[in-house]
Amino acid sequence: MGSSDPEPSPQDVAVDTHCHLFLIEEDPAEVVAAARRAGVGRLVCAGIDPRTSRRSIDLAQSFPEVYATAGMHPHTASELDDEGREQIREMVAMPRVVAVGECGLDFYRMRSPREDQERAFVFHISLSVETGLPIVVHIRDAWPAALRLLDDGCAERVVLHCFSGDASIASECAARGWFLSFAGNLTYPTNRQLRESAAATPLDQLLVETDSPFLAPQAVRGRDNSPANVVEVIREIANVRGITFESVRDATSANARNIFHRLR
Repeated sequence: MGSSDPEPSPQDVAVDTHCHLFLIEEDPAEVVAAARRAGVGRLVCAGIDPRTSRRSIDLAQSFPEVYATAGMHPHTASELDDEGREQIREMVAMPRVVAVGECGLDFYRMRSPREDQERAFVFHISLSVETGLPIVVHIRDAWPAALRLLDDGCAERVVLHCFSGDASIASECAARGWFLSFAGNLTYPTNRQLRESAAATPLDQLLVETDSPFLAPQAVRGRDNSPANVVEVIREIANVRGITFESVRDATSANARNIFHRLR
């Protein structure tokens, strides 16, 4: 059941560019309403396999604030077969789907072999280039390989989800024209490196996200995260850059609409 309140204006609202509504225990309608009250007017619900990508699309069709992505997370890359690839291809053609992914490389947990991860990632890169949709990329302990595959695949519309690199990697990625998305772990006292990366990223290539229900910001750390908390990420970026909350909110909202061209 969709929200009964009027659809929010695209002006003066924050955009949570990456959340997983299907993993949040609370009713999606309540989560979306809480986000709206916090000033978060658009949410991108990222699928992590064909089943959750379909669920994300269902949520996007139920709530005007919600959009979806379709892809396969590197943790389950070994499960991406011909049927899964065809399902993802069909889903990215749907109007409420704004990106290919979540996909990428994770050499930290290695829940799928490296070869399977790279094979799946190449498929997503090719699909992004073919469709013109941006690709939402998860990278953990795999920067050299990920950058090589993105470069070899001529990926242009790239969103680095939950950016984890240092300021040098941030500058290298920004030079390629890619977008860097920062999450609630930016607010953790020990994550000075991430704050330096956020300060080094051009303002017109910055995005914000929650990755909810994961990575709750410091103010609510230890609890499940929620899209409403993306305002804490905006606040922290404003602090490290020495500019106003509104400046970061407006810039990241405009950037989200720039890279996710189906977002309205």
